Amino acid sequence: MIRELKTLVAVAREGTFAAAGDKVNLTQAAVSAQMQRLEAELGFELFERKGRSAHLNRRGQQILLQAQEVIRMYNNLGSSEPGAPPSVQVNVGAIASIQRSLLPGVLAQFHRARPECRTRIIPGLSLELLSAVDSGEIDMAVIIRPPFALQSDLCWSNLVSEPYRLIVPARLAEAEWAELLSNQPFIRYDRSSFGGRQVDRFLRQMHFAPREVCELDELDAITELVGKGVGVALVPQTLMRKRWPSTVRALDLGAHTFHRDIGLVHHANVIMSEQVTLLATLIADMAKGV
Repeated sequence: MIRELKTLVAVAREGTFAAAGDKVNLTQAAVSAQMQRLEAELGFELFERKGRSAHLNRRGQQILLQAQEVIRMYNNLGSSEPGAPPSVQVNVGAIASIQRSLLPGVLAQFHRARPECRTRIIPGLSLELLSAVDSGEIDMAVIIRPPFALQSDLCWSNLVSEPYRLIVPARLAEAEWAELLSNQPFIRYDRSSFGGRQVDRFLRQMHFAPREVCELDELDAITELVGKGVGVALVPQTLMRKRWPSTVRALDLGAHTFHRDIGLVHHANVIMSEQVTLLATLIADMAKGV
């Protein structure tokens, strides 16, 4: 039964038996057979079949939510002490800046409210975490909004919009930002990240070709390098960044300011459990209050 339930979750996420089969390493025929067997055991249909798509009906949505809980309980077998209440694990992806700023307070609230739950925070770049949500490896993720349209089966909730600044060594604070970007060594925000792609697009649109000396993804490391006089950099002023180090000055880009949107992404076709819903709500509330 557990195999059929896992396949049911895959079908709900992917929308077709064929796509679900690719995710769980089964043929379309095998997925269809598993779903027919599950419906026969339950005694009612789970899907509204239209062409190649397979959308859950109302009872199917109810079974899906129960199936997710059963799978979580199955995965947690043997993880609790005898006599202890069963624990539920919520898996959340988060970029580094969110792990340092938003999540500690959110997790403290969550574990006070739901002491029976466990949380696992998965680090990574936004693209990696987006893929993990899409494949069902994690329940949701807090990431930078991608520079492309999300798949129709993914939901996006914007949390905060972070403006980009040109950060420069303190001794250069009186110069114009465009002049500094043109003639100073440049520390680049990694182009493999969504945030770094925004910087790259800005430079191309504004016809800047700065003299690059370093490229990395860690924003605190970039800031420290600027403070040590290595160069200037375009970075977002993150959610918790109220003050910059004394060695650094942040210059406003004025009318040319662009932003990094941070948001919560999860599957639209899968009903979130009570625990996941609570954690998502706490994340959104915490972002509004910062």
